[in-house]
Amino acid sequence: MSQREKVQIMNADEMRRVITRIAHEILERNAGTDDLVIIGIRRRGVPLARRIAEKIKEIEGTSVPFGTLDITLYRDDLSQLDYHPLVRKTEVPFSITKKRVILVDDVLFTGRTARAALDALVDLGRPEFIQLAVLIDRGHRELPIRADFVGKNVPTSRREVINVNLQEVDGEDKVTIAEKGT
Repeated sequence: MSQREKVQIMNADEMRRVITRIAHEILERNAGTDDLVIIGIRRRGVPLARRIAEKIKEIEGTSVPFGTLDITLYRDDLSQLDYHPLVRKTEVPFSITKKRVILVDDVLFTGRTARAALDALVDLGRPEFIQLAVLIDRGHRELPIRADFVGKNVPTSRREVINVNLQEVDGEDKVTIAEKGT
Protein backbone atom coordinates (compact mmCIF):
# COMPACT_ATOMS: atom_id res chain seq x y z
CA MET A 1 0.00 0.00 0.00
CA SER A 2 1.52 3.29 -1.04
CA GLN A 3 1.34 6.54 0.88
CA ARG A 4 1.36 10.14 -0.21
CA GLU A 5 2.91 12.50 2.34
CA LYS A 6 0.55 15.40 3.08
CA VAL A 7 2.12 17.50 5.79
CA GLN A 8 4.94 17.52 8.32
CA ILE A 9 3.53 18.04 11.82
CA MET A 10 6.73 17.91 13.86
CA ASN A 11 10.37 18.63 13.10
CA ALA A 12 13.53 17.71 15.05
CA ASP A 13 13.43 20.81 17.28
CA GLU A 14 9.75 20.34 18.11
CA MET A 15 10.39 16.68 18.90
CA ARG A 16 13.26 17.62 21.24
CA ARG A 17 11.03 20.11 23.07
CA VAL A 18 8.20 17.57 23.38
CA ILE A 19 10.56 14.96 24.85
CA THR A 20 11.85 17.52 27.35
CA ARG A 21 8.27 18.40 28.35
CA ILE A 22 7.28 14.74 28.74
CA ALA A 23 10.35 14.10 30.92
CA HIS A 24 9.41 17.05 33.17
CA GLU A 25 5.78 15.85 33.36
CA ILE A 26 6.92 12.33 34.32
CA LEU A 27 9.14 13.73 37.08
CA GLU A 28 6.41 16.02 38.36
CA ARG A 29 3.68 13.37 38.40
CA ASN A 30 5.98 10.80 40.05
CA ALA A 31 7.70 13.24 42.45
CA GLY A 32 11.15 12.32 41.17
CA THR A 33 12.84 9.10 40.10
CA ASP A 34 12.42 6.76 43.10
CA ASP A 35 11.32 3.31 41.86
CA LEU A 36 10.84 4.71 38.34
CA VAL A 37 11.74 2.58 35.29
CA ILE A 38 11.30 3.36 31.60
CA ILE A 39 10.47 0.69 29.02
CA GLY A 40 10.18 1.34 25.28
CA ILE A 41 7.99 -0.72 22.96
CA ARG A 42 9.95 -2.02 19.98
CA ARG A 43 10.51 -0.42 17.44
CA ARG A 44 10.29 3.34 17.65
CA GLY A 45 9.22 3.42 21.30
CA VAL A 46 12.71 2.26 22.24
CA PRO A 47 14.70 5.29 21.02
CA LEU A 48 11.99 7.62 22.37
CA ALA A 49 12.19 5.91 25.78
CA ARG A 50 15.99 6.17 25.71
CA ARG A 51 15.75 9.90 24.95
CA ILE A 52 13.29 10.42 27.81
CA ALA A 53 15.56 8.48 30.19
CA GLU A 54 18.56 10.58 29.09
CA LYS A 55 16.57 13.80 29.57
CA ILE A 56 15.51 12.69 33.06
CA LYS A 57 19.15 11.99 33.91
CA GLU A 58 20.09 15.43 32.59
CA ILE A 59 17.37 17.10 34.71
CA GLU A 60 17.69 15.07 37.93
CA GLY A 61 21.27 13.82 37.78
CA THR A 62 19.96 10.30 38.37
CA SER A 63 19.88 7.40 35.90
CA VAL A 64 16.56 5.63 35.50
CA PRO A 65 16.60 1.91 34.60
CA PHE A 66 15.81 1.44 30.92
CA GLY A 67 14.42 -1.59 29.08
CA THR A 68 12.98 -2.68 25.75
CA LEU A 69 9.80 -4.67 25.21
CA ASP A 70 8.91 -6.83 22.22
CA ILE A 71 5.14 -7.39 22.02
CA THR A 72 5.00 -9.50 18.85
CA LEU A 73 3.70 -12.65 20.53
CA TYR A 74 1.12 -10.65 22.51
CA ARG A 75 -0.57 -9.15 19.44
CA ASP A 76 -4.23 -10.02 19.03
CA ASP A 77 -3.90 -10.17 15.22
CA LEU A 78 -1.10 -12.76 14.97
CA SER A 79 -3.41 -15.36 13.40
CA GLN A 80 -4.55 -12.81 10.78
CA LEU A 81 -1.08 -11.83 9.57
CA ASP A 82 -0.07 -13.16 6.16
CA TYR A 83 3.63 -12.98 6.95
CA HIS A 84 5.83 -14.47 9.65
CA PRO A 85 6.44 -11.74 12.21
CA LEU A 86 9.98 -11.18 13.41
CA VAL A 87 10.20 -11.73 17.15
CA ARG A 88 12.87 -9.60 18.76
CA LYS A 89 14.29 -9.74 22.23
CA THR A 90 12.69 -8.19 25.28
CA GLU A 91 15.46 -6.70 27.40
CA VAL A 92 14.33 -5.67 30.86
CA PRO A 93 17.44 -6.32 33.01
CA PHE A 94 15.70 -5.39 36.28
CA SER A 95 12.62 -6.38 38.22
CA ILE A 96 9.50 -4.34 37.54
CA THR A 97 7.77 -5.64 40.67
CA LYS A 98 6.66 -2.70 42.83
CA LYS A 99 8.18 -0.26 40.31
CA ARG A 100 6.55 2.72 38.65
CA VAL A 101 6.77 1.77 34.96
CA ILE A 102 6.72 4.37 32.22
CA LEU A 103 5.81 2.56 29.00
CA VAL A 104 6.81 4.51 25.87
CA ASP A 105 5.56 4.25 22.27
CA ASP A 106 5.58 6.53 19.25
CA VAL A 107 1.90 6.61 18.24
CA LEU A 108 -1.28 5.74 20.15
CA PHE A 109 -4.01 4.75 17.72
CA THR A 110 -6.45 1.90 18.41
CA GLY A 111 -4.91 0.97 21.76
CA ARG A 112 -4.14 -2.60 20.71
CA THR A 113 -0.35 -2.18 20.86
CA ALA A 114 -0.62 -0.70 24.37
CA ARG A 115 -2.88 -3.59 25.42
CA ALA A 116 -0.36 -6.12 24.13
CA ALA A 117 2.43 -4.27 25.96
CA LEU A 118 0.44 -4.33 29.22
CA ASP A 119 0.04 -8.11 28.88
CA ALA A 120 3.77 -8.51 28.23
CA LEU A 121 4.69 -6.33 31.22
CA VAL A 122 2.44 -8.22 33.62
CA ASP A 123 4.24 -11.42 32.57
CA LEU A 124 7.47 -9.80 33.82
CA GLY A 125 6.21 -8.85 37.27
CA ARG A 126 3.67 -6.83 39.21
CA PRO A 127 4.49 -3.13 38.98
CA GLU A 128 3.09 -0.57 41.40
CA PHE A 129 1.53 1.03 38.33
CA ILE A 130 2.10 1.58 34.61
CA GLN A 131 1.90 4.96 32.91
CA LEU A 132 1.86 5.36 29.13
CA ALA A 133 3.87 8.05 27.31
CA VAL A 134 3.41 8.59 23.56
CA LEU A 135 4.81 11.07 21.09
CA ILE A 136 1.55 11.26 19.10
CA ASP A 137 -2.06 10.44 20.07
CA ARG A 138 -4.12 10.24 16.89
CA GLY A 139 -7.42 9.02 18.32
CA HIS A 140 -9.64 6.23 16.92
CA ARG A 141 -9.43 4.06 20.05
CA GLU A 142 -10.88 0.55 19.90
CA LEU A 143 -10.00 -0.20 23.52
CA PRO A 144 -10.45 1.92 26.66
CA ILE A 145 -6.80 3.00 26.82
CA ARG A 146 -5.41 6.52 27.15
CA ALA A 147 -1.93 7.94 27.46
CA ASP A 148 -0.77 9.64 30.66
CA PHE A 149 1.80 11.73 28.78
CA VAL A 150 1.18 12.94 25.21
CA GLY A 151 3.58 14.88 23.04
CA LYS A 152 0.93 16.02 20.58
CA ASN A 153 -2.72 15.19 19.90
CA VAL A 154 -3.28 14.91 16.16
CA PRO A 155 -6.86 14.26 15.01
CA THR A 156 -6.73 12.11 11.88
CA SER A 157 -9.05 10.31 9.53
CA ARG A 158 -8.79 6.55 9.17
CA ARG A 159 -7.42 7.11 5.66
CA GLU A 160 -4.44 8.93 7.09
CA VAL A 161 -1.24 7.45 8.51
CA ILE A 162 1.14 9.02 11.03
CA ASN A 163 4.78 8.39 10.14
CA VAL A 164 7.33 8.91 12.91
CA ASN A 165 10.91 9.10 11.71
CA LEU A 166 13.67 8.95 14.31
CA GLN A 167 17.37 9.62 13.84
CA GLU A 168 18.29 6.26 15.41
CA VAL A 169 16.10 4.27 12.98
CA ASP A 170 15.45 6.46 9.94
CA GLY A 171 18.33 8.94 9.88
CA GLU A 172 16.18 12.00 10.68
CA ASP A 173 13.66 13.27 13.22
CA LYS A 174 10.24 14.25 11.90
CA VAL A 175 6.58 13.32 12.09
CA THR A 176 4.35 13.45 9.02
CA ILE A 177 0.79 12.68 8.04
CA ALA A 178 0.34 10.70 4.87
CA GLU A 179 -2.72 9.61 2.92
CA LYS A 180 -3.13 5.87 2.38
CA GLY A 181 -2.94 4.94 -1.27
CA THR A 182 -5.12 2.41 -2.99
